[in-house]
Amino acid sequence: MSSPHPLNQAVIAQALHDLRNGQLRRCKTMGFGETELEALKHPAMVSVLVNATVSWCSVSINRDVLKRLLNQAQDVEQEIAKVDRMLRLGASTEMVSGFYGLTHQEIALRRDVLGLPKRKGRHPVLDEQQDTALWQRWRQLTTQRGVEADDAASMLDVAMDLSESMTLPLSVVWAAIRNWIDQALE
Repeated sequence: MSSPHPLNQAVIAQALHDLRNGQLRRCKTMGFGETELEALKHPAMVSVLVNATVSWCSVSINRDVLKRLLNQAQDVEQEIAKVDRMLRLGASTEMVSGFYGLTHQEIALRRDVLGLPKRKGRHPVLDEQQDTALWQRWRQLTTQRGVEADDAASMLDVAMDLSESMTLPLSVVWAAIRNWIDQALE
């Protein structure tokens, strides 16, 4: 004896759920007409449909929606990786919150998950030599990449690369860059 077709079971389960919750339109969108919906009120008819061994429904894939959902998943992964990188490089809580809207508690949790030590106080300021070297490298990178001063996302990428290559805390690098931009020194 053949077993019931699982797609039939899934569609009936969804239709019954939608009907119980007053979602008649969703049932009609799936393809049910008035006659079929009336049949779903009778347990014997539901049993016939659920236990049918032949599929009486089909699936279609909305590729545009599927692509958007897959891209969203990739975007979330990239965002998580970027936040993690920012924290590892010494971004301040305010900086991460400003870019990604995370709360102080969420950022503290991310730091704990990453095993980062708790910081006390502010990072030290740059000495003149560090400031000059950072300025020169920043100008070089923004010119090479064609980054505009008002493009915060691209400027953040530059700041992270500078922080990493110069082993300076990201919050210090970002503060220096913002200061230069505010002074229109770019």
